[in-house]
Amino acid sequence: MRPGVVISELGVRFDIDRQKRPTTPALSRIRRHCTAVWGLRHISGAIEAGTAVALIGPNGAGKTTLLRTIAGVLEPDEGQVQTCGRIGSLLAINAGAMPRLTGRENALLLGVLAGLPRRWTREALDQINELAGLSTAFDRPVSTYSQGMRARLGFAVIQYSRPDILLLDEIHEAIDGEYRRHVEQFARDLQRSGGIVIAAGHDHQELARLCDQALRLDGSGLHPVPGWADGAGAVTADAAGAVTAEDSGAGTAEDSEALAWPR
Repeated sequence: MRPGVVISELGVRFDIDRQKRPTTPALSRIRRHCTAVWGLRHISGAIEAGTAVALIGPNGAGKTTLLRTIAGVLEPDEGQVQTCGRIGSLLAINAGAMPRLTGRENALLLGVLAGLPRRWTREALDQINELAGLSTAFDRPVSTYSQGMRARLGFAVIQYSRPDILLLDEIHEAIDGEYRRHVEQFARDLQRSGGIVIAAGHDHQELARLCDQALRLDGSGLHPVPGWADGAGAVTADAAGAVTAEDSGAGTAEDSEALAWPR
């Protein structure tokens, strides 16, 4: 079956108590005066196999929340997200990594968390090190790693797991140019083989090199960005982002009409 992502009237709610702390639905029933904040609501769309999509939008629009929901880290409070295929996600540089463990030990841990058999992962550790390009640093504690080195380690484990759907949240912006080209090549190969790539970030020019389509997430929903593939869309999106930030998220009716996407 071909990979796919279908989002139907998705809503994700966060409950905040009087001390401004996020709480679980069970605790919110015990603690009084909790405030419900919707990170996402009424979001719909579909991403087909063989697609590389840039997820853009202003800070606080819900890009990370959407990626985490697709990855299964968060559960919808409304609607649903349907996925088909193995998901490989790098949504935070330190996600799942233990600073006191070495890169080798963390690679084994991350591989198991990604659903790989422990024995298979252990036998592949040298190959994962080669993919990450960490050399002797692979046997040093991760606490000594730079942000870019941690991103390399996490991405190498994902690459070895052979995902059908790749989710990246601003991680590609933390790595150097050489490894960035490695990530871009892997994403292109995955797309050509019928997989799906979804990358969120604010560097639209970099995202345009990685993705041939773009979706903009804002308060009114999820909308395609016209002209993204030829580069014009990325420039337009940059300008739109600046306007959105200046206007505190308020868009014009003209913008909404131009980016309308059936839901």
